[in-house]
Amino acid sequence: MNMDHVASRGLVLLGCGKMGSAMLAGWLEGGLAPSSVWVQDPVPSDWVRAQGVHVNEDWPANPAIVLVAVKPQMMGEALPVMAGLGGGDTLFVSVAAGTPISYFEEVLGKGTPVIRAMPNTPAAIGRGITALIGNAQASAAHLDLAEALLSAVGQTVRLESEAQMDAVTGVSGSGPAYVFHLIETLAAAGEAQGLPADLAMRLAKATVGGAGALAEAADDSPEQLRINVTSPNGTTQAALEVLMDAESGFPPLLDKAVAAATNRSKELSRG
Repeated sequence: MNMDHVASRGLVLLGCGKMGSAMLAGWLEGGLAPSSVWVQDPVPSDWVRAQGVHVNEDWPANPAIVLVAVKPQMMGEALPVMAGLGGGDTLFVSVAAGTPISYFEEVLGKGTPVIRAMPNTPAAIGRGITALIGNAQASAAHLDLAEALLSAVGQTVRLESEAQMDAVTGVSGSGPAYVFHLIETLAAAGEAQGLPADLAMRLAKATVGGAGALAEAADDSPEQLRINVTSPNGTTQAALEVLMDAESGFPPLLDKAVAAATNRSKELSRG
């Protein structure tokens, strides 16, 4: 099952907000014909309308894939409309946070191939990372197809079980917000040391963005990269003695933060 197969049978995008639009842009840039995409959205943006895709038209009788990108609170309204496509060979891929595979099987039927995916917001610039897990009906070819579609907005990883999705939410799903907060607080700390606010913010953004890019591109581990910039008794070491403190530094703080997000994800999924 490849992208030609999607192009010939059609792809239905259920919900086209920020994440749906980011994925659609990636598919169109990758060569998927606009005429093979059906977008269902109550308030489609001007951008979506300008792409040449079908907007709120009757979808094909047997599309290759339905990609569910509605907000979780809209799921109860939007998904039952698609129930007629359940139990066949249409693959359902969901990027809706907190909605378990069991819900899709309940609405669409247990015989429906379903893949649950958790992307994150850097998908908006093609730098996301998406975790995937399929149900028993989702074949290796289905997973390959979902991976191909989601790689349009960044990297993909496959999970061993759906239970891992809560921890993924705590690390990569919610994680961009932790980094944005790091940028905010790093800039504020620079300002406290006498830098103008705009200069401190520019330094903080470029430093975090550059360090992240270096960590991804370098052969060395993040630990080794840290060691490389830490001269004995130098400025970096002075800062790291605060940040790496076992009781008050990053290790216990991030452990608590990721655990809190993971636990909240579990609570919401039980919904």
